[in-house]
Amino acid sequence: MNHQQTSHEPEIKASFEFFPPSSDEMEKTLWRSVERLEPINPHFVSVTYGAGGSTRERTHSTIKRIIADTNLVPAAHLTCVAASRDDVDQVVRSYRDAGVRHIVALRGDPPGGLGSSYEPHPQGYETTAELVARIKEIGPFEVSVSAYPEKHPESQDFETDLAVLAAKVDAGATRAITQCFFDNTAYFRFVDRVRARGINVPIVPGILPVSNFAKVIGFAEKCGTSIPESFARRFEGLDDEPETRQLVAAAVAAEQVSALREQGVTEFHFYTLNRSNLVYAMCRLLGVGSQDSQCAA
Repeated sequence: MNHQQTSHEPEIKASFEFFPPSSDEMEKTLWRSVERLEPINPHFVSVTYGAGGSTRERTHSTIKRIIADTNLVPAAHLTCVAASRDDVDQVVRSYRDAGVRHIVALRGDPPGGLGSSYEPHPQGYETTAELVARIKEIGPFEVSVSAYPEKHPESQDFETDLAVLAAKVDAGATRAITQCFFDNTAYFRFVDRVRARGINVPIVPGILPVSNFAKVIGFAEKCGTSIPESFARRFEGLDDEPETRQLVAAAVAAEQVSALREQGVTEFHFYTLNRSNLVYAMCRLLGVGSQDSQCAA
């Protein structure tokens, strides 16, 4: 089945996610990664926004530096959890005034983290769809939103989840970026459900190169992300072999992307965790960012 538009030689569009640094050392790591990945000429780079807006200022300063010091196109994450409408609107205006034209709009995790209950701010936006609609009123933004191939952990069922996604698209979102997944079948099954629901925006797969498999297991359990046995076997016995683990991680992620590409998927969002080596190696394996690559914004 053709899940995305195809061509004889489909051009890959890559985008990267970073998070704002919380220490001087992490700051250095982030900008080393940005400099390493900039020549790949990504479609855009996004910068995350901590739970409850906890990284608001650092996110903004990171975005401003990307605009000032690089040729990259920034996309600023924005959440509506634990913030009033006025506070959120002010953040949107500050991004607009700084030259940002792309926002990744998210409800945001509860301040207590995944698994804790979500309560809207008394004067805040109750849903991401409301946030998206307001962003579009404030400025000429492209708006991306999240999607969950294996269902949002708080959703009762897939129909509820799809209704939420449809509301975000109806409000003005033009792209959905998925939570990371390790089973391509789950992604394609999700795309089929989305298209059957009449949602036609691009569903961009979120790819997480696995540098620490033990941590990924914990994350996957909280998010309801399945880990295929064949995937897990690749990392067996490598806990104390970081160099081998890195090589395997790059190869496995490149294999996943290649399999998606063979089915016509041409746009990918890579969760870098502010580390460039794995993503850079994977992009080179795929021919993205090489001298003859035409991957561009």
